[in-house]
Order: sequence, then structure tokens, then C-alpha cells
Amino acid sequence: MSDNTQIEPTLRVTQSDDYNDVYANSVQIRMSVWDFQLVFGTMQSNSPDEVTFLTKQGIFLSPQQAKALFNVLGQNLAQYEGTFGELKLEPQQMGNGGPIN
Repeated sequence: MSDNTQIEPTLRVTQSDDYNDVYANSVQIRMSVWDFQLVFGTMQSNSPDEVTFLTKQGIFLSPQQAKALFNVLGQNLAQYEGTFGELKLEPQQMGNGGPIN
């Protein structure tokens, strides 16, 4: 008789020597057939007719990892809203007429 129990590996998380935290209040998403690129940065408006996006960090993900991130973010946002209340996004208009959040 065989035992079909699987042993879960121990997950050990460590930080690389070049790890750093980066604050971002905006993210741009670019995609190709091979991957998604998330470009994090800070957005600020110095005048009513100009918005500056200063890029801080770019992260490439496979489509499978992008979907997994989408699912995990959705679950975490649902928990956050269950605890602190619904998040409301109020779109603002860019100079070219397109909405930003």
C-alpha cells in the first residue's frame, strides 16, 4: 500500500543584498505576447495642465505570474475592504481627455 501524502516544502524568504523598498503612487502596465511589465513610479502635478510621472522600478512578469498576482491582489483587496470599508476611485481627466486613477 502506498502513501499518497505529499510533503510541503519549507518556504524560506530572504532579501538579496540589493533589496530596497520603493514608494509608488502610480503604476503603468505594458504587455507583450511574452510578458507583462509593471512600471512603478510617482505621479505629481506641478501645474493644472501638466502631470509628471517619475519612474522608480520596472518589474517583468510572465502572463501566468501576472494572473496569479491579479488573483492575490483581488483577495487581499476584498479582505482590506471587509475590514476598512469600500475603496472608491474617483477618475481624474488627463490633458488628452483619458481618465487616470
